[in-house]
Amino acid sequence: MHPFSVIIRPVVSEKSNETREAHGKYTFVVQTKATKHDVERAVQQIWNVKVANVRTILTRGKVKRRGSVAYKASNVKKAVVTLADGAKLPLFDE
Repeated sequence: MHPFSVIIRPVVSEKSNETREAHGKYTFVVQTKATKHDVERAVQQIWNVKVANVRTILTRGKVKRRGSVAYKASNVKKAVVTLADGAKLPLFDE
């Protein structure tokens, strides 16, 4: 997979910000077919940093209702990327 097509967007929430600041772990929404190795290669190639660990989470889409119409939300895959000691992504610098 092409590195720029693997990572869809970063997750910006209170929990992901606390995890990033305390432990240096960055959370991204990735393609559902992307593997841990794809995510690792993409982060290393895009930002030129050393990745220590990648964990993935597949969140199943819930069935939702809008009146009498029921539909299923899309599945979302997230990746939590731990960088090597001292490495930071310029994407989150303020």
